[in-house]
Amino acid sequence: MMPTESAPHRREIPDKLVIHALAGLPEISAGAPLAELLCEAVARSGMKFEAGDVLVVAQKVVSKAEGCLVELRSVEPTPFARSVAQTLKKDPQHVEVILRESKRIVRMDAGLIVVETRHGFVCANAGVDTSNVPAGWVSLLPRDPDASARRLQEEITRRSGAAIAVIVSDTFGRPWREGLTNVAIGVAGFEPAIDYRGQADGHGNLLAATVIAAADELAAAAELVMGKVSRRPAAIIRHFLWEPAPGKATDLIRTREKDLFR
Repeated sequence: MMPTESAPHRREIPDKLVIHALAGLPEISAGAPLAELLCEAVARSGMKFEAGDVLVVAQKVVSKAEGCLVELRSVEPTPFARSVAQTLKKDPQHVEVILRESKRIVRMDAGLIVVETRHGFVCANAGVDTSNVPAGWVSLLPRDPDASARRLQEEITRRSGAAIAVIVSDTFGRPWREGLTNVAIGVAGFEPAIDYRGQADGHGNLLAATVIAAADELAAAAELVMGKVSRRPAAIIRHFLWEPAPGKATDLIRTREKDLFR
């Protein structure tokens, strides 16, 4: 869980990180043995999983393997979805799927529907996406991305014999900066945040509020070798130092009481 108390223990920081993209996965369909396919891709690359590896897997292949796809022609939009679609100049079926995946609408503007998803994520269009799926279909976020990460971690550790951590990543916008970045929507094996509170900086000042979202930073770093159009839906990060812990990506969700942007 997200740390709630000062953590004066000084954490060891690695001198370097090495990130290997994994290519060569086949097109993923519902029911595909994703852990097995990832292990095979690692073997074909000439590598093997090592203890301490962090595997970052794109949400899209996880969603495909779990069957989280919807054919738009099967969707009947509600009157409200049709009204929103007309206002935002969007496809009514697409809007209907977004609304079904949403717990609350935060804002609608500039062709976007910013919502709080069932999971608690605040993002554009509830993560409903048309990229890297057949025409006329959309992908949804996994039903429980932390559980998805945990299943991959357990299966790959069993197959490889190496204790690894897993991040399921997705691309989110940010309310205060231009550009998109990948973040962790699923985590298994380690705490997603590094708590520096209670530690002294180089001038002796005690840090009071510094909690680094390490899982998000790892997801973003992995995207630089995975890319969006390179058919590299996973990457292995080496030399990041972590300790086994029952962390979850949902631990990084800021509570509504502390969220100044909602």
